[in-house]
Amino acid sequence: MPWSNQNGGGGPWGGGGGNNQGPWGQGPNRPRGGRGGPPDLEDIIRRGQDQLRNIVPGGFNGGVAVIIAAVLVVFWLFQCIYIVQPDERGVELRFGQPKEEISTPGLHFHLWPMETVEIVKVTVQQQNIGSTSASSSTGLMLSGDQNILNVEFSVFFTVIDPKAYLFNVENPAETLQQVAESAMREIIGRRPAQDAFRNNRQPIETEVAAIVQGTMDRYNAGIAVTAVTIQDVAPPRDVADAFEEVQRAEQDKQRLVEEANQYANQKLGQARGDAAQIREAAAAYKDRVVKEADGEAQRFTAINEEYSKAPEVTRKRLFLETMEQVLKNSKKVVIDEKQGIVPYLPLNEIGKPAQQGG
Repeated sequence: MPWSNQNGGGGPWGGGGGNNQGPWGQGPNRPRGGRGGPPDLEDIIRRGQDQLRNIVPGGFNGGVAVIIAAVLVVFWLFQCIYIVQPDERGVELRFGQPKEEISTPGLHFHLWPMETVEIVKVTVQQQNIGSTSASSSTGLMLSGDQNILNVEFSVFFTVIDPKAYLFNVENPAETLQQVAESAMREIIGRRPAQDAFRNNRQPIETEVAAIVQGTMDRYNAGIAVTAVTIQDVAPPRDVADAFEEVQRAEQDKQRLVEEANQYANQKLGQARGDAAQIREAAAAYKDRVVKEADGEAQRFTAINEEYSKAPEVTRKRLFLETMEQVLKNSKKVVIDEKQGIVPYLPLNEIGKPAQQGG
């Protein structure tokens, strides 16, 4: 065969048909970047490098350095510029030491990384203390009458000294929570449970706020406590039913005591009214007796004066008046025999019909 000695005797044009080559000495190459095959990465990188050389003056190596430098400058500026919001204050640190001035709201610049900034919120913040979860003991307190209470309360505070708030206390929020919980335990432990359950919470909240503020001032934490509010007070879940039974018994006891006091007050008022009436009657009787005695004394004095002037006449008049009083109801008729009167008329019988008819 004339083409049998060419490159292994593939075909008449020297190509080996067994090597999957065509008749012009090369194989059936696949189309690059077209349909049916993956893109040529080397070609893409090559074209990108050509475009970068056209854009960046000084060649590819110098342009990369400029881009890296520009990126670093932008990143540095991004780290150096910070914004303080109206409800915030900033404390700049130079090599870890706080600077004297406090950053007010607005745009600020500092030399990063030699200087950094800490942002603090200065509006009223709320710290919630106490949990309703069974696995947490936060908020569980012992009252003065040996009852266990789950007290949920909130502490409202503001940061008045950002520098002290950031650097005088390691963890201000956790410290405030521990101090507030300790203060609430102290006050609850002094009082009966009813003070926390009923509408007597205001003194408790006031005392807790004073203790928390005093403690945080001693720590120089830069915090001003604005209010302490008790959100809820409840017994532990395990003894809630028994505690409610005790509360109902206490309420029944209180109701019965109030009813008894009301009845006692009613009876006491009535007794006091009767006593006042009796005292008034006694006073009136006293006045009447005294006046009668005064009248009798004056009458006796007048009779005595008359008796001293005419003893015989006065004695006879007194005798007659006395006998008149003694015998006015008597049915006897006394007649002087010396007068010579004939006892004809039945004077005793005359008075009977008149008395019986009357």
